[in-house]
Amino acid sequence: MTKLTGRTDWSTSVNTLKSVILSTRGLTRRFDKFTAVDTLNISVAPGEVFGLLGPNGAGKSTVIKMLTTLLPPSAGQATLAGYDVTHQSNTVRRVIGYVPQALSADGSLTGYENLLIFAKLYDIPSKRRQQRIHDVLEFMGLHSAAHRLVRTYSGGMIRKLEIAQSILHRPQLLFLDEPTVGLDPVARTQVWHLVQELRANYGTTIFLTTHFLEEADSLCNRVTIMNRGKEIVTGAPSELKAAIAKPNATLDDVFIYYTGDELASGVSYYDTAKTRRNAQRLG
Repeated sequence: MTKLTGRTDWSTSVNTLKSVILSTRGLTRRFDKFTAVDTLNISVAPGEVFGLLGPNGAGKSTVIKMLTTLLPPSAGQATLAGYDVTHQSNTVRRVIGYVPQALSADGSLTGYENLLIFAKLYDIPSKRRQQRIHDVLEFMGLHSAAHRLVRTYSGGMIRKLEIAQSILHRPQLLFLDEPTVGLDPVARTQVWHLVQELRANYGTTIFLTTHFLEEADSLCNRVTIMNRGKEIVTGAPSELKAAIAKPNATLDDVFIYYTGDELASGVSYYDTAKTRRNAQRLG
């Protein structure tokens, strides 16, 4: 895997950021009489990998949509890199990247063409676009496939391309909503390595949701478990496992202990699209 050049240009130095890059206070979202997210209070440190866990319907996707400015809060406040998601939404969009569950790559275009469209959407100056696209293709290991149609990519390659799209503008904070859903074990491991390298080498803060608890255990510095719209518990996976006083406890045990639910727990372009559409509908 090739590293991107120019670390200082890639993201703001962790040492120059405030101690909290993401904060919510009483964040709430109602749909008529139904409260999907109920007074959520969380904070994320710069350079941290933070996981949001919970059963289907817990409110995870609603939280992501509010934090990425796609859905306005009904009450409360959220700030990202010091900017308010409600009153400074345009600025927030410039400092974040977002990889949704649903496919965001166009299968009728090549990988390069997809990236070029995103470079233009992010207003990356024309004189810098080619180098940025070259850098992310190398970083993701997709350079040799750059001029192939995305519909010929495997599921893992599609996900890599989607992450490449989301980091072209070098965001301070990257949101990954179910980043490995529908991927085979090899592709899942590759995505794990990408997440770890983004954090370790470039100081990128990662906020992810996942139904794979071994994924959260392996990647996340801290996790919040939600249920029925509310935060149940927050902590490092090791701390949460130790707290339930069960020998050899796993994060699955922690999840079931706090929520009482068990998780529901290939790969062509069309298979990936179908899997993610189903995951989005359920979650």
